[in-house]
Amino acid sequence: MKVGLHLNLGQHLTMTPQLQQAIRLLQLSTLELQQEVQSALDSNPLLELDDGSDGESRNDAPDTEARSAESAQSLDLDHQSEMPDDLPVDTAWDDIYVGSAGGSGGEPVDEDGDPLETRNAASETLQDHLRWQLNLTPFSDVDRLLAEAIIDGIDPRGYLTVSLAELAETVQHWLETEVEEDEVLAVLHRVQQFDPAGVAARDLRECLLIQLAQMAQREPDMPLLAEARTLLGEHADKLAAGDLAGLMRSMKLSESGIQQVMALIRQLRPHPGEGWGAGDQDKAIIPDVVVRRHQGRWRVELNPDAAPRLRVNAGYAGMLRRADSSRDNQFIRDHLQEARWLIKSLQSRHETLLKVASCIVAHQRGFLEDGPEAMKPLILRDVAEEVGLHESTISRVTTQKYLHTPRGLFELKYFFSSHVGTSAGGEASSTAIRAMIRKLVTQENPRKPLSDSKIADLLLEQGIEVARRTIAKYRESLNIPSSSDRKRLL
Repeated sequence: MKVGLHLNLGQHLTMTPQLQQAIRLLQLSTLELQQEVQSALDSNPLLELDDGSDGESRNDAPDTEARSAESAQSLDLDHQSEMPDDLPVDTAWDDIYVGSAGGSGGEPVDEDGDPLETRNAASETLQDHLRWQLNLTPFSDVDRLLAEAIIDGIDPRGYLTVSLAELAETVQHWLETEVEEDEVLAVLHRVQQFDPAGVAARDLRECLLIQLAQMAQREPDMPLLAEARTLLGEHADKLAAGDLAGLMRSMKLSESGIQQVMALIRQLRPHPGEGWGAGDQDKAIIPDVVVRRHQGRWRVELNPDAAPRLRVNAGYAGMLRRADSSRDNQFIRDHLQEARWLIKSLQSRHETLLKVASCIVAHQRGFLEDGPEAMKPLILRDVAEEVGLHESTISRVTTQKYLHTPRGLFELKYFFSSHVGTSAGGEASSTAIRAMIRKLVTQENPRKPLSDSKIADLLLEQGIEVARRTIAKYRESLNIPSSSDRKRLL
């Protein structure tokens, strides 16, 4: 093998730090963007929020200070030769982000460089709530261990997923003494009295009976309470089978009486653990775009609370001196360039988001006026071709971005859906078909629920050709039971 030097010419695309920052800001949600902007404000002294009060402060200042601030601001914007828009392609963003106060993940850090704790504490989980009640309840040492094991075996729905034998075996391993299942059952009954009502039940029937028992303690004279407990305790098999006639004979109640008892049972919570847990912590959703009707036309505008406006601090920018290579001057120069990049990237994000949202609203005007049944088919390629952007950019823009409409708050991705052919040769949105299915099921006769084939026939009468298996897929995605199950539930 002969060693030598060879010169090759080639072309390849390289993303500049400015482009990398613009793409990253584009895909951030509103809350993430606010955190990013706050981090930049904390780390860059030349950045400040543009709250519209600049004019008042300048009017109050002497004329000489106002003129110097204006000249300094024009200096940093006009002298492009000293501060190029783009860094060389082999320069990393970290090389010029010298004033960052964040760690590797952009999180605020303390003086030692360790990430600071978040201000919002984690939400209380169901297990935390149950242990708090356990600490307030007198238990023996063995019973307390049993209660701890029971609480650990409760799933997010609030049900006990561990058998009594397994619980007894676990505690025996801790204590190295024999524990009977009757002892576990006695402790389980005490835990089942904790809040929320119905927690630690082993099945749905037991969960509902626990809630009825607690209702009886609070309101012993409640009408139909005894009948509801009898129905669940002794005739649950007939209820599951939908045997209305058998329930009427066994309970010695009329059809209206059975319906009233069922109405009481429907008021109970089948999943008492809902609303608890760190995974269920609600996050505030701030709409990025607002659409409203103004003088008969739909108007799309950015939410000012979700679109932060930044500006360069004129006072610090005025300290920049040309042809000066001092350390302080270089510090101001680097942070000024960084501030200009961020402002330009934010402006590009806002313009792109508004352009894409306006295009979506123009396509889905029928949804805004008539509801989900009027939704039109729309895919990323349609919007990309209309606004002149790539599909990947449209995907970034519509992810975790929300549109506030008179019909509610929706993620931008909600307005994209596949299409189904119609008998007239047109197309219908899958979202619109789902809305039609839900409407048909809502209006059906409870005694004779619509089958998937019947729903397909009804849609065909409206000119929409949908196969029965497609109806079944859409129905399952809406969490609507089959026709036989709907009849049993009613």
